[in-house]
Amino acid sequence: MPKKILSILQYFIFAALAAFFVWLSLRDLNGAKWVALKDAMHRAHYWLLVPVLLFLLLSNWLRALRWKQLIEPMGYSPSLLNTFFGVLIGYFVNLGAPRLGEVMKCTILARYEKVPAEKLVGTIVAERAFDVICLSTVFGLAFFLQFDILKSLASNYIFPMFENGRGRPSYLKIAIILVGILLLLWLVRFLLNRFGHINMVQKIKTILLGIMHGLTSVKDVRNKPLFFVYTVMIWVLYLISTWCGFFAIDQTSHLTIADALTVLAVGSVGMIVSPGGIGAYALLVQETVAFYNIPSEPYGQALGWLLWFGQFLNFVVFGVASFILLPRFNRKKYERLPGN
Repeated sequence: MPKKILSILQYFIFAALAAFFVWLSLRDLNGAKWVALKDAMHRAHYWLLVPVLLFLLLSNWLRALRWKQLIEPMGYSPSLLNTFFGVLIGYFVNLGAPRLGEVMKCTILARYEKVPAEKLVGTIVAERAFDVICLSTVFGLAFFLQFDILKSLASNYIFPMFENGRGRPSYLKIAIILVGILLLLWLVRFLLNRFGHINMVQKIKTILLGIMHGLTSVKDVRNKPLFFVYTVMIWVLYLISTWCGFFAIDQTSHLTIADALTVLAVGSVGMIVSPGGIGAYALLVQETVAFYNIPSEPYGQALGWLLWFGQFLNFVVFGVASFILLPRFNRKKYERLPGN
């Protein structure tokens, strides 16, 4: 019963977060602004969502190839198509039940490829670990190429946390935050050591060890250069799809691929903090492009929601298609086996 309540509470929190970010993104829309936003969306070139969808689909194909590489050292060789379907279905399920999509991916390969689900957990952790590294790299490149933009964003949303009422650095605030971080790290270490026998603490330890194992698991991959090529190309396709989306709105079509790098970095945070990025992604994109002298309302807002809609459409269209095609593909594969 407690687990069920905890699960329900978790999904309630995710839904509340999504609703909050949607409200935050649309809270200032009065009658005139709403008309302007509808006009901007009406004038958008929606046909450009087609190449965006294709780029995102190709990135998921590369994810399937990379995941297959991580699985093979364990002695299993799942079909690429089943792995691909698993990736697409996982993203689709995550829209309504965050984190459940990872479980669904493992379940699909366990059912159709006979790969033990518990053995796949490490590969999922490895994927996420490398995604964190890639996102950090994207932020680093954006910081190097567009320092002024990220500095402006930080000045508006991060620096005020470290300033006093007169807008000057507050060394007291800085000291309190640093001490708080150190105390938190010490507390986590103390709890893990002191209460290591408790089931929940053991699970946390297992997760932390899994992350470390995930980062080092690439040493077992047969073709390491190809693994890193897949990883880089996944994020290159994310970048190209973001840049392509700029052309859907005339007022943002002049933005460069370097600008897309910054939007990708900041927008990715929105995809993390809100289920499917709803509300948060559009809001962060809107605030980011405003620093390129593009009116935040309606054009930044329209771009944010349009880019988010492209990703949402990718999850839904290809996720639903995978649900339909998965059993049919495996039924035909079974029929082709000798003796059937």
